[in-house]
Formats: sequence, C-alpha cells, structure tokens
Amino acid sequence: MGGDAAPGMVVGGAALARERHPNVRFLLFGDEARITPLLSRHRSLRDAVSVRHTDQQVKSTDRPSQALRQGRQTSMRLAIDAVASGEAGGVVSAGNTGALMAMSKFVLKPMKGIDRPALCGFLPTLRGESVMLDLGANVECDEDNLVQFAIMGAAFARTILGLPRPTVGLLNVGEEELKGNEAVKGAAAILNAAALPLRFHGFIEGNDIAKGTTDVVVTDGFSGNVALKTMEGTATLFSQFLRTAFSQSLMSKVGYMLAKPAIMALRERIDPRHHNGGVFLGLNGISVKSHGGMDDVGFATAIGLAVDMVADDLIGRITADMAQFSDHDKVRDRAAAQ
Repeated sequence: MGGDAAPGMVVGGAALARERHPNVRFLLFGDEARITPLLSRHRSLRDAVSVRHTDQQVKSTDRPSQALRQGRQTSMRLAIDAVASGEAGGVVSAGNTGALMAMSKFVLKPMKGIDRPALCGFLPTLRGESVMLDLGANVECDEDNLVQFAIMGAAFARTILGLPRPTVGLLNVGEEELKGNEAVKGAAAILNAAALPLRFHGFIEGNDIAKGTTDVVVTDGFSGNVALKTMEGTATLFSQFLRTAFSQSLMSKVGYMLAKPAIMALRERIDPRHHNGGVFLGLNGISVKSHGGMDDVGFATAIGLAVDMVADDLIGRITADMAQFSDHDKVRDRAAAQ
C-alpha cells in the first residue's frame, strides 16, 4: 500500500516481475477491496498471488517510532513478519523509508557481527554500475561500521553484479593516506590488512563515484545521502538545461530531431527506474525499499533485486565473509598479544 501510485503500481510491478521471473509467487498485504480488482487485469498473476487483507497502513508522515509502536497490523509490518517467519523470501515496499528501516531492523534483527545495517543502492557510472553504502541509515559511523559496510557491499556486488572480486573504495576528502578523519583512516588500515574476497582500492573522492573508479563506494550515511541527492539534482538540472537548449529556436528544434535517437539512448541509460531499489544490508532477511514515486517498471526492478538476492543467498555470503573476517581478526589479535 506504500508509494505515490499504490496499490496499482505494486500490482503492475508484480505482473512485470512475474514475466521476468516465472517461478516467483507474491503475498500482497493491504486493502483487499482495492487490490483484487487490480489483479483481474493481469492474467499472469492469477495463480501467483495471495492477498492478505488489512485496512491498516503506515502513512508517509508517520514517524518510525510511531510505526513501531502502533503499526503491528499494518501492511508493511505484516509483510516483514512474513519474511521473519520464513513464509516469504523477502519484502519489497515503496512506503515510508524510516518506518521500513525501523521495522525491518526490529523484526529481522542485525546479522551476527554487524553492528548497524546499512542502506545500499546502485549508481550508474561511466563503467556501468557501482554499489554505494551507506545512503542514509547511519549518519555517524566509526571504523568498524565502515569495514562492515565494505564487506557487505562487496558481497552484494559479487551477488548482483557478478563480480568475483569487487574493488572497494572509501569515500574521503582526498586520496592521500594522511587525509580524512580517524574513522576512514582506521577502516583503511583494517581493510588493507584483512584477507577478504575483495580488492581494497584505498581512498576515493566524490568525482570518482560517477567515474566508476571502484565497484563499491563505502561511506557514512550523512556523506552518502548528500552525494546521492547531489547526483540526482545534477541529473535533473542537466535534463532541464537540455530541454531549454533544444526549444530556444527553430534550428535548435531541428537539431533535437536529428539528435533524438542519441538523446533517447542517454535517457534509457540514466533512467532511475532501471536502478531502483535500496537494500537494508546486514539483516537476517531481505528488505528492499523502492522509491515512492516509481511506476510499474521501477517497482518491478526492485522486486527483481529482491529475487536475485534470495536466489543467490546474499545473506549466506555475507555471513561467510563476516566469519572469515572474524577469524582473521582473532589471528591478528593473538599475534599482537605475543
């Protein structure tokens, strides 16, 4: 029931996702009277959906603490409960981000070795796609948090992007070893010494994000959210400048018609619907946040992301990597004690 165009967008997205993933089934939590008529429009969902009725939902204006206390019978909470009980492999919601994060953390619990779950997402780059975390879940982070983000982000990149040994960079104010705060310096020292299924690149700067210098960009939630919103704003500014430039005169309009195929290809390349889906990494269950303003195509992308993470056992991969890191830490501590 979450999202600007819900529940129609959710049902339409499920129908598209079903075409791409024929073996997937869906539990739809929400107002049955509104959902059932929508299902009749999508024959592919006829035998793939179960509707769980509830007339309660988390509002976009609800505070996370309020949703936790009063939202036990909301569609969002019941969907997360289905993941915790093993009835569902993952939850996808376009609803209140803070509430989804708080409820997911409370119900699914952080994984062993993870102090703080992180919000992870995709970014288009000159080299393809990169993974970035944290995008806003943790405003302040210490070196241990950043190291955990790096391990989770690398596992995510291996699972979703198919990279055997992803490169990881720490976002900093410069590439030099002496720059940055104590958290990033400490995290860099740990990642340099650890034996993990990733390649630590070192420090990267803001302009390296769009270049795709590394497969995984690690930072605290404050810097990550600012960087993400800056990139989104820049893309909007560029699009507006382009529209204005091509509408100023007859010649510019003719130029647009000649350049239209290239412009359409560019629009497809940076279309946010193809990169939709933020993941709360570090929980004992898959929880995906879709942007609230997405349409059917964007929501189907978020569903596909959840499907891939379940199918490729992302949680198992993170668990194994954290165990490997823990073993390395114990060896290092024993060596230091001697």
